[in-house]
Amino acid sequence: MKPFRKHAAISIDGGALKGVMVTRALAILEDHLGKPAHDIFRVTTGTSTGAIIAAGIGRGLSGARMYDLYCELGGVVFRKTLRSILWPLTRYRFSNKPLEDALRQYLGDGMMREFWTADPPTDVVITVFDLVEKRTRFVKPWKDEYCTWPIVKAVLASSTIPTTFPVVEGRYVDGGVGSYSNPCYIAAYELCFCLNWDPAETTLISLGTGREPHSLGTGDAEKFMVWDWIGHVIGAFMQTADDQQVHLVKTFFEKLDFRRFQVDFREPVRSNDPRDIPKMAQYGDELARKILNDETDRSMSITAKRTSKSL
Repeated sequence: MKPFRKHAAISIDGGALKGVMVTRALAILEDHLGKPAHDIFRVTTGTSTGAIIAAGIGRGLSGARMYDLYCELGGVVFRKTLRSILWPLTRYRFSNKPLEDALRQYLGDGMMREFWTADPPTDVVITVFDLVEKRTRFVKPWKDEYCTWPIVKAVLASSTIPTTFPVVEGRYVDGGVGSYSNPCYIAAYELCFCLNWDPAETTLISLGTGREPHSLGTGDAEKFMVWDWIGHVIGAFMQTADDQQVHLVKTFFEKLDFRRFQVDFREPVRSNDPRDIPKMAQYGDELARKILNDETDRSMSITAKRTSKSL
């Protein structure tokens, strides 16, 4: 693996329990580098499960510790109840109380500004979608608007998958509802334009939570009924949005040492089913091997025309 540059940042996608993959890969990376992620990354950016991990890094939790917590708490947070059995006849599938309790226990009752006043400070950027104002909010520890937000509130809101968990404060849901399930462009913008880091001295690591396997053959879509389109359209939107963020970073931050890592699932992986945690752990090992061997994702092969405005 190529050494990191003077500054290092990390961006983590959304994906519910697929955070098992990322925390497993982080634990292996930490073993390789001989130091915890908190001592490596001064900017952490995350959406949904990525927000949990980004905040965990900011709080000093190791990848190994977070991996253990995902494995221990997955069955608690996504526990089968009468509500989950009756869903979608209910407004949401799971109570967010177990997740909120876990976040409070391991991240504490502090406010976002504590990431910035810590020694050393960490710029933790969390994406949250505001249903009332129809916009994505980028919750940051140094920004007056958000510095007094409780950490648990920001992370819980970013993790609130619509219909899976209840809406936070009647307005906030998963940051992936917008265009930022993959927040790597937000991380690049933050480190260059907000922190004024030199891209030529900076490494940005972007970790995906898996690409779904191909499920269609040529001509299959011709047989779709109306309801068949829902899952495929949502999947297509999310995948193209994720790849677009990679393309934006490559286009406008050419001097940045940007590395996007992703794995291709060979079979379906259920993001809210604890029974798939062992499978996710195996993909986490694969993701770690890619990181250590600098095997970046194929989305980075897209080339862009150079522009004088690139950094």
